[in-house]
Amino acid sequence: MATFNPALTPPAGVTQHRYIHVIGSNVFIDDRAAESGWAVHFLGMLDGEACWAVDVPAGEDPSYGAAVDLYSLHGRTSEVEWAVAGRAVQLAEWSRTHQFCGRCGQPTVHSDNDRSMKCPGCGLLAYPRLAPAMITLVTKGDPGPDQLALLARGVTFRAPMYSCLAGFVEAGESLEQSVIREVREEVGIEVAWPTYQGSQPWPFPHSLMIGFRTEWVSGEIECDPAEIVDAQWYRRDELPSIPPGISIARKLIDAWLLEG
Repeated sequence: MATFNPALTPPAGVTQHRYIHVIGSNVFIDDRAAESGWAVHFLGMLDGEACWAVDVPAGEDPSYGAAVDLYSLHGRTSEVEWAVAGRAVQLAEWSRTHQFCGRCGQPTVHSDNDRSMKCPGCGLLAYPRLAPAMITLVTKGDPGPDQLALLARGVTFRAPMYSCLAGFVEAGESLEQSVIREVREEVGIEVAWPTYQGSQPWPFPHSLMIGFRTEWVSGEIECDPAEIVDAQWYRRDELPSIPPGISIARKLIDAWLLEG
């Protein structure tokens, strides 16, 4: 399995390079260096290859239409390579949107010793944006074949599928508090005992999905129509269409299926 080690600068003597051209939010990956004047960001080493994000200017397309979005790229590469491409998209977008200081308005520069944009005037540092979001599989009943899982269809889903409940963590709350609040807000039930299961970088556009399992305590499903089209309790043998393997939601569901 390939190994990626993030870094700010490439090691001396590296001869193999991988350039991830970021065209809007799409990517085109090959071994051609960036055109002169295009912004580049070193990402790290993927085994023996130095990986670079290339911020392609608007109106340019070195792929001649072959660039793909990250959803389409998944399955064509390994999980490690897909994560590196996601990192490239996020860093290119961060650099594009932090060209000026948010405090005093002066042009920023890249810091030499860490991954930040620095204002040479007031010294404000702007790091790549990362939005933590919880995602949870809610279960009901004792463990075993008769246990139920709550799956919901969100209003923004691209396809008519059902998934775990998710939402962004708010300022001043813990991850566990966000699980309980989001479930209450989206489907009107009370849950308890959130248990951490794992996490996944989710570059759509810059989230970190933090996975939990939690248990139903009380209440009946009452969907927030602004967020949820439908939500139901499901047995393992009657699941609706669920997310593909690209997401941590599927990993949470698959882990629950194996328990039965």
